[in-house]
Amino acid sequence: MNLSKGILKKEERAVFALRELYRGHGYRPYKMSKFEGYDLYVRNKDFLVSDQVITFTDQGGRLLAMKPDVTLSIIKNYRDVPGQVQKVYYDEHVYRVPKGSGAFKEILQTGLECMGPLDAYHLGETVLLAAKSLEVISENFVLDLSHMGFVSALMDRAGLPQGLRRDALRCVEEKNAHELSLLCRQAGLGEEAERKISCLVSVYGPVSQAVKALRPLCDTAEMTAALEELAEIGSLLAVYGYGSRVNVDFSVEGDMRYYSGLTFRGFVEGIPDGVLSGGQYDGLMARMGKKQVGAIGFAVYLDLLERLEERESPYDVDVVILYDDTSSPMDVTAGVEALTESGKTALALRSLPETLRCRQVLRMKNGRTDTLETNA
Repeated sequence: MNLSKGILKKEERAVFALRELYRGHGYRPYKMSKFEGYDLYVRNKDFLVSDQVITFTDQGGRLLAMKPDVTLSIIKNYRDVPGQVQKVYYDEHVYRVPKGSGAFKEILQTGLECMGPLDAYHLGETVLLAAKSLEVISENFVLDLSHMGFVSALMDRAGLPQGLRRDALRCVEEKNAHELSLLCRQAGLGEEAERKISCLVSVYGPVSQAVKALRPLCDTAEMTAALEELAEIGSLLAVYGYGSRVNVDFSVEGDMRYYSGLTFRGFVEGIPDGVLSGGQYDGLMARMGKKQVGAIGFAVYLDLLERLEERESPYDVDVVILYDDTSSPMDVTAGVEALTESGKTALALRSLPETLRCRQVLRMKNGRTDTLETNA
């Protein structure tokens, strides 16, 4: 099969490349049904990108849902084998309402999950694979890192009440320093505690630079351990040439009930939304009864690559051949095949539609072609 740019859409090419990337690191394919018991998603609504789910009742009266998420299904089917780390990857269609949209959409999503007794190697490898995944999509990418362990420990040390933490996280996600300060004052925190919490908004930049700025704030073992984990991940990524592509940014959202450590989000030039999202979700594993094990993973939202395809290619086809009765079907076929074999996309028509965008128009007479029009 020819996997050239002219044959497959960008998201389809990405699926093949990402599949090989994950297989090369020992990940095995995971396949799930389109349908899952609705109760799985009801119990974990806050973990979903959207809490709207397509449901229906099967012939046995059981309420089912068209899957809005893959991670929850993987965790549900996870079987703990003592001492064994399980690594799976997937490419699946999910069904949900994307942010900023009012309608359900079928979304092609690929990703991986690493579960079991994880150590620093597994965390580092996962984040490295996230960076490599972004590079498959575009050379111009940024990966933003956060750490819920650091955020949680900092809020503990500052004395921020549990009831205000979700609001505080929302302020951090929105980079709303003013409202975050008001929240700290509402909680009766002192100036020093407010200054520490405000750093979650103000600190942003390369990992080494951010770690240096945050290190003076670390006055608990938990904060220090989390920061050192960020530093170690940053060093690993730098060794493999991704240092300039990775930043610490605490606005990367994560729910403390699910995420316990690293969280991250990836962006590529030309798409305003994050095309990759992931993190360490030990809390979700525990909530679903998988105790004493850790988990980290990420998803790549391939539907967003349609925007990149549109941005990269303003044309529907490279060349249009306009033919008439003076050319035989054999002549027209030969003309189209010659163009496609040279790597171009080609379309043979008797007349040119007004809405069709093409780079070049060729007219065929008596089996011979000459240029009628060329667009830059």
